[in-house]
Amino acid sequence: MKNPYDIIKTARITEKAGALTERHNQYVFKVERTATKLDIKYAIEEIFKKKVAAVNTLRVTGKKKRERTASFGRKPSWKKAIVTLKAGEKLELI
Repeated sequence: MKNPYDIIKTARITEKAGALTERHNQYVFKVERTATKLDIKYAIEEIFKKKVAAVNTLRVTGKKKRERTASFGRKPSWKKAIVTLKAGEKLELI
């Protein structure tokens, strides 16, 4: 199996992610693009020692960016994971 620290890249701490944490006990992470839901579940349980109830994933496509020229570049695409912890479990991210 892959190294858990290679699967989970960063925690996404945004206003929307904070609302998910308060209401539904869900946490948002930026993960490796090839990671499966089972890989993400294993990584969260190994790193934080918490029980995971569900994992939802989605791919975020990179935006086009133009910088004062006719040609444009693109931000990289990435994968987002929304992890729901079991009742009574909490993560201390900050």
